[in-house]
Amino acid sequence: MKFDNSIVQARYRSPLGDMVVAATARGLAGLWFEGQKHMPDNSPWPEEPQHPVLKQAIAQLDEYFNGTRTGFDLPLDLQGGTPFQQSVWQALLQIPCGGTTSYGQLSQRIGKPAAVRAVGAAVGRNPVSVIVPCHRVLGGDGSLTGYAGGVERKSALLQLEGARV
Repeated sequence: MKFDNSIVQARYRSPLGDMVVAATARGLAGLWFEGQKHMPDNSPWPEEPQHPVLKQAIAQLDEYFNGTRTGFDLPLDLQGGTPFQQSVWQALLQIPCGGTTSYGQLSQRIGKPAAVRAVGAAVGRNPVSVIVPCHRVLGGDGSLTGYAGGVERKSALLQLEGARV
């Protein structure tokens, strides 16, 4: 992943663990649980908790974790991914709160039915956890397959959303 030079960050304490929230001039560019797999080195990014997109994201995350928000209304900057990754991340945004899909269904949705493994890799590299809902993707048999933030968190997010798993 390549991130714009304008990227800034803030910390967020979620009920599922501390998170890093990152934004550029274009929008929200990252949301990771501390220590999450594929989390980039954020040490050079300046802390700017008053950045308007970061403040808005944190307010919406509070509402989500309190159970009063089922969708997010934030500008996103997903330009750091390849065109293929971006297509997968855009497809993730179409999965409704409380809903789930499989990697196979997701690959069909983007018009690449044979690319199930590549879709899985792109889902795992999603830079905006929770808000771009990669946790809503399950194995073909409905099982809770890997999640970069940990399967326990994936399960907790799905339970919070009332998903049938």
